[in-house]
Amino acid sequence: MHPKPISEWRKLPLTLADLCIETTLRCGQSFRWRKINDEWNCVLYGRLLSLKQDKSHLHYRVVSPKTAPPTLTPPSSVQCESEIHEDDTEALLKHYFSLKHDLGTLYEQWSKSDANFRKKAPKFTGIRILSQDPWEALVAFICSSNNNISRISQMVHKLCIHYGPLVGHIGDEAFHDFPAPQALSGNKVEAHLRELGFGYRAKYIAETARMVTEEKPEGWLENLINPDNPGWSATKTTMDAEVPTYRYAHEQLLLLSGVGPKVADCVCLMGLGWGEAVPVDTHVWQIAQRDYKFGKVKTKTFSKVMYDSVGDHFRKIWGQHAGWAQSVLFTANLKSFSEQASSKAEPVDIKVEVKEVEKVATVDEATPLLRKRRRTTVLKTVKVEEPMPTEIGRATRKRRKTRA
Repeated sequence: MHPKPISEWRKLPLTLADLCIETTLRCGQSFRWRKINDEWNCVLYGRLLSLKQDKSHLHYRVVSPKTAPPTLTPPSSVQCESEIHEDDTEALLKHYFSLKHDLGTLYEQWSKSDANFRKKAPKFTGIRILSQDPWEALVAFICSSNNNISRISQMVHKLCIHYGPLVGHIGDEAFHDFPAPQALSGNKVEAHLRELGFGYRAKYIAETARMVTEEKPEGWLENLINPDNPGWSATKTTMDAEVPTYRYAHEQLLLLSGVGPKVADCVCLMGLGWGEAVPVDTHVWQIAQRDYKFGKVKTKTFSKVMYDSVGDHFRKIWGQHAGWAQSVLFTANLKSFSEQASSKAEPVDIKVEVKEVEKVATVDEATPLLRKRRRTTVLKTVKVEEPMPTEIGRATRKRRKTRA
């Protein structure tokens, strides 16, 4: 069946430790979510979604798409997904918020291997990496170059208004889907984007859109998706394409206009499902120096060797989901979340395995041959603090840093 024009509220059982949308949707991953009357709203794959959350559930409802009006550069193959055979919104949300991954287990793993994460994470539980559309992630992070989250969001909003199909309204506010590559590949797009305030990024967006639509085979970008984390889009991929790796996807993205190592890693992590991708910008470099004693050079310019060494360092500590762990520390470092970092939080019990070494009495400390050691394992219950929605919401109006 088709989704209702405006559906009733439905819910998914999720605690704030499993997912906190107030944090996840504000920490520089996606730039299209708008909060209206305590509800988060965004168009995903042709449907207008509204979300709200309490301590035990994620509540959602959907508005079905409307016919799209003509855009400045009419896309030849873009259409709203009105041909939805059944309401698969719950499945979409599970995909978008990467709910197949056990976040509690990941936090526990990172806390065991990293004392700094163990210190910072209790105030920032529930942060997940979003599984976004690869094309949207690519364009959004091209916009992120030397930018802040508020301004990136404004640019992405302008792209949707001028080039994306209209899907619906909430009150008087119109909501558009993200434009397809064809919509941004026209001859007049660059000049128009400059008029809209995109600056030098206008050329990068228009050129990348042209490369994807004219030079790359259909499904090229989708072929870079991690096969362990398949995408949501129904775009056909090349059947005989080589199975990608994170490194291969990263190198392919670097061939596009306006894409450097940091933008490529952002797309790999949040658009292509490569959890080991660690975007390194000046803020992450500061974290690496301050909290991990990494390097002694204070610089805003990274060589390839420096960039790779920081990412490899964090991958060694945090493992195959290093980008997820990095996002938690990145968020904790943002000024817009400073109140959350200093606020009291509600404790939640988790069990952590702690290894203690008990030394047996010896005859003389100078005779090591007589010393014996016995290893015991103790299970301790540790309080991990779960953020309260009201405390998180106080920071929404402050200016936020970017991943640039």
